[in-house]
Amino acid sequence: MNRTATSIRDSVGQLNAHTPGATHCAFAFTLPFCSKLALISNRSALHPRQSTSMPKPRPRFSAGTYFQFFNRGRSRLSICHNKHDYLNIQQRLKYYSRALNLTMIAYCLMPNHYHFLVRQEDEKAAGLLPQRIFNGYAKWYNHRYDHSGTIFEGEYRVDEIAEQHHLLHLCRYFHANPVKDGIISEVSAWGVSNYLEWIEGRNGTLVDRSFVSEHFVTPSDYVAYVAEYLSTFHR
Repeated sequence: MNRTATSIRDSVGQLNAHTPGATHCAFAFTLPFCSKLALISNRSALHPRQSTSMPKPRPRFSAGTYFQFFNRGRSRLSICHNKHDYLNIQQRLKYYSRALNLTMIAYCLMPNHYHFLVRQEDEKAAGLLPQRIFNGYAKWYNHRYDHSGTIFEGEYRVDEIAEQHHLLHLCRYFHANPVKDGIISEVSAWGVSNYLEWIEGRNGTLVDRSFVSEHFVTPSDYVAYVAEYLSTFHR
């Protein structure tokens, strides 16, 4: 692993030891990495889809159910330009997950989109999570970058996930995103996902370790599971 990747991986781990209101973290991007982020952030990680179909209805938010959330920047807008943007969202994610009593299964923040996979534990609707996080973040972003209007292409997308194999595949899909999109070469180098928590490389709180151990006996098993997925891509 190169020095840049190591710095990103290790330094962002300090965030989860801070209180929700903390505003500092030793998350260190080096200049070459920032330059690559700027390049990646200007292209969509997913090809835009042109559709005239009606919007998909929202699922019923109920306790014990798993939900996947996704959204991306409007017109390929980067929603994260630097370490401060990523950490702002990550702090909000930590705070509102607790406030809404949601269990975080997997997440990944990318330059122009995000993925969350959560389990709703009580009557508080999981759909409040992206609303609470990004209503506040959008105001902060607009002030910071002298931007106006929405930063996303539309309302967040959400799917109820019922099948176990689909749940597990989504986890590795989220965690593999930065490698698949060419930002980094090793999954463990991306500090703004919970991959390191999954493989016991960081003692963060945004993870359900019981869920992980139920499906993977050792961290190496999950590392291999993600590697298997990445091996299908010819880079």
